[in-house]
Amino acid sequence: MLTRRECLAAAAFPAMAVPPEAARVRAGELEAFVVRVNRRGNWLLFRLGSSAGLTGIGDASHGGDDRLTLTLARRFLQALADRSVFDIEWLRRAAWVEIERSGRPAAVALSGLEQCLWDIQGKLLGVPAYRLFGGPLRPSIRCYANINRSADPRTPPGFASMAARAVAAGFDAVKLAPFDGMPAMDAEAAAVERAIELGIDCIGAVREAIGGERDLLVDVHSRLNLARGLELARRLEPYRLFWLEEVCPRWEDLAAINREARMPTAGGEALFSVKGFHRYIAAGAADILMPDVKYCGGMLELKKIAAMAEGAGLLVAPHGPASPVGDMAAAHVSATLANFLILEHAFGEVPWRAELVEPPEAFEQGRLRLPDRPGLGLTLNESTIRRHAA
Repeated sequence: MLTRRECLAAAAFPAMAVPPEAARVRAGELEAFVVRVNRRGNWLLFRLGSSAGLTGIGDASHGGDDRLTLTLARRFLQALADRSVFDIEWLRRAAWVEIERSGRPAAVALSGLEQCLWDIQGKLLGVPAYRLFGGPLRPSIRCYANINRSADPRTPPGFASMAARAVAAGFDAVKLAPFDGMPAMDAEAAAVERAIELGIDCIGAVREAIGGERDLLVDVHSRLNLARGLELARRLEPYRLFWLEEVCPRWEDLAAINREARMPTAGGEALFSVKGFHRYIAAGAADILMPDVKYCGGMLELKKIAAMAEGAGLLVAPHGPASPVGDMAAAHVSATLANFLILEHAFGEVPWRAELVEPPEAFEQGRLRLPDRPGLGLTLNESTIRRHAA
């Protein structure tokens, strides 16, 4: 039974009324589910038990080595064994050495486990996860349809067809990465130019398919050098891009393009931690930061990175060609960000995507509505997972 003081606290601050036993809850068994998606990779999903009987879910996909990711997640969980499910900042620091040694698999392991912990916390407190990050500034999250993983064939008509499907589904922003087949920059100049021209033709076809009033985003996946990148930015001016993303691998070159380009630039999807993004911001590499909730270190790290970006006057558009679980984890944090711009959604990869979770993933005019249920507001649909298990 609550004391008088606890009752008063619950009336005034419902989200802060933590039952005394909540801090004593410990993490339990970690389950992993591998879901077959396509040639771009599987989804690795976590479900974490707890001593309170509650479970939390998380997305640990695309770490590069799923078996290593799971091994490291279990190692991090063992370190957490005698600590509360609320000790996320402690876990973040404990995992740092392994992340610096093992790279992305370790970062993704931490992120997936951390998402589970926030889900459990929200359920313990009876509030959606976004309440734990400061409360929502918006009831739904604007998303863009990334058609790069679903367009087939990767030609102007192929990209245009998938873009038209995204528009029909209600999205008013579409992204493609039409330069993935580029030869190396030291290849024959004529071959490089042909590949660039094909990419521009794909961009033109998508612009025509979505119309002039919708937003068009282009990701170059770091395929070009500085000279080619500067030239591409000039050649893409007529297409009125919402942003141009990661043209070159070198940050110094990105900064030079950022200074010269007449459209906004975006990037940073592969970076881990506040430290990594601080260097990226200091380099002046982009106008818009793209931390990925799976790669950057989790939901708390995403919030920290966004706060740092806000201080630098930059916008945040989380990267995430992820499962519905990863998208929802990013959405909960995005709802609380003053400098949030737009969230990524991998459109058209598989027809059964929405049924991976309960309730099914749902978009309204390209917006992901935030749930009012505790935690992330989702559970895994095990029948769908079994049908598509890798």
